[in-house]
Amino acid sequence: MTKTRISTLNLRIHPALKDAVREAAAREHRSVANMVEMLIRRHCNQSGITIYEKHDLSSRRSNG
Repeated sequence: MTKTRISTLNLRIHPALKDAVREAAAREHRSVANMVEMLIRRHCNQSGITIYEKHDLSSRRSNG
């Protein structure tokens, strides 16, 4: 099985936003990192932004 590469995202946010994302993550039994990833994915989906995962990129290259 191929390992998925993970990128690090460092950001500064207002302490109230950090508290809010911690609470949201806890309510959904997620880590803060997973909650942020889920929120980004939801936003991209709603905005029509395609997220190309590694397996998507390899099939995209062979098709086009």
